[in-house]
Amino acid sequence: MMLATDRNALDRIILGLKDMPGALLPILHAVQKHFGYIPEDALPLIAKALNLSRAEVHGVVSFYHFFRTKPAGKRVIYLCRAESCQALGAVALEHHVKSRLGVDFHGTTADGAFTLEPVYCLGNCACSPALMVDEELHGRVTPESFDTWLAANGKPA
Repeated sequence: MMLATDRNALDRIILGLKDMPGALLPILHAVQKHFGYIPEDALPLIAKALNLSRAEVHGVVSFYHFFRTKPAGKRVIYLCRAESCQALGAVALEHHVKSRLGVDFHGTTADGAFTLEPVYCLGNCACSPALMVDEELHGRVTPESFDTWLAANGKPA
């Protein structure tokens, strides 16, 4: 159940954006930015404000990989899965990162420190393979450089 303060914040987001053309995506982005994810309780409220069904809103949330329906970890690691990165070692890096974190894509480590998300191009193809942590872009990432970064950011080897 959504707290009153959360409901007020959600109402402000919806009210501020609902009259713009194509308001659903901007509202969903704003909700995720504010809460860190899109709470289940928000879906019927967004649907009602936009005269959509709850199923339509849920369909958009579940279609786009960017949207989360559960809180993310303190840091979000976006691992590029595009062709350039795959050609230059992203598959091996993916296996390594999943193993080191102990999670699959869309998973969060048991300590809540990291969430791993796939992304289908970071625009850093000249420096493949690439990953992004929150808004910090990393290029030419190897399993070893990932381990070094991970150790420096709270998870020892």
